[in-house]
Amino acid sequence: MMATLVLTVIGNDKSGLVDALAEPIATHGGSWDRSHMARVAGQFAGLVVVSVPDDRVARLTASLDALNAQGLLDVQVAIASTTNEETDSSLMSLQLVGQDRPGIIREISAALASRDVSILELETDTTSAPMSAEPLFHARATLRIRPGLDEDGLRDALEDIANEMMVDLEFGESSPTPAG
Repeated sequence: MMATLVLTVIGNDKSGLVDALAEPIATHGGSWDRSHMARVAGQFAGLVVVSVPDDRVARLTASLDALNAQGLLDVQVAIASTTNEETDSSLMSLQLVGQDRPGIIREISAALASRDVSILELETDTTSAPMSAEPLFHARATLRIRPGLDEDGLRDALEDIANEMMVDLEFGESSPTPAG
């Protein structure tokens, strides 16, 4: 049997960090299934999903702990849940653009949480507006909508928030995210 581990990693950005992480995974018969990594504010940060034989989880975790002890990377390991996600739920994409201000994600995430909508993926960044150089906040999200939820009501509620905050919001259908 194979265990699925979710690794969160962060460290001072320098060459060789991915190799330092990949080496113990490969050594212990693990498979690097999925990842998202980036340089953020001078730090190298990421999420990695790994499959590893059940009998090697403890040894792999100990090897990853050694990276922590060396001060190379801070690696946290979580064993993935084995519960199945709802297969009849639907996915929705959401894109938001507006003048940057505190509380944008808080307002949107509170509206989603109150309707039991899961955020599967969230990516944000801030850029300069072309004409004014004012900071623009961008957010892209993939949402899991539970069966029976009034999607039109959800859209209306999010559009009300967008109007209050003076941000542009777009919705769309979303393709499923890769397993893992």
